[in-house]
Amino acid sequence: MALSEIKKNAEHKMNASIEALKNNLAKVRTGRANPQLLDTIQVEYWGSMVPMSQVANLTLLDARTIGVAPWEKGMGAKIEKAIRESDLGLNPASQGDLIRVPIPAMTEERRKEMTKVVRGEGEHAKVAVRNLRRDANEAVKKLVKDKLASEDDERRSTEEIQKLTDRMIAEVDKVVASKEQDLMAF
Repeated sequence: MALSEIKKNAEHKMNASIEALKNNLAKVRTGRANPQLLDTIQVEYWGSMVPMSQVANLTLLDARTIGVAPWEKGMGAKIEKAIRESDLGLNPASQGDLIRVPIPAMTEERRKEMTKVVRGEGEHAKVAVRNLRRDANEAVKKLVKDKLASEDDERRSTEEIQKLTDRMIAEVDKVVASKEQDLMAF
């Protein structure tokens, strides 16, 4: 593997870590409704458990209400039960074919608790980015050891990998700060 491939691979994996962080943070509840909040809920459909998004259309009705429109008539009760039994603390209400899921306002204590969860997710992402830096640096050292690259190449590559790592950690901080701001906004 060439030096450029090692750097490109490290950057790709670091970007994937940041995307995973964004997906994890999308599931953290703020005072605002977000259809992604229901993505983790599994519903029984023909004997198997499937994600909510595969049996219903999830939409925003307003800033604090998610609308769930089942694709099949008989699924409404199962979807409502799955939402009620989830650990999200939501109380859905049926209105004909539509299930309304109001998002309750968050207390100050709950906001602080969620902020800690967000920071924890951010730390996990930083650890993942640093592990990827370590792996890339070890791959570069192996090339030097195998005499496929010079020590100057190693120094240059480790500096570039460090700059990449610093940029990615700054991105993680930015994503976490944005989510914290969302949590405290309401």
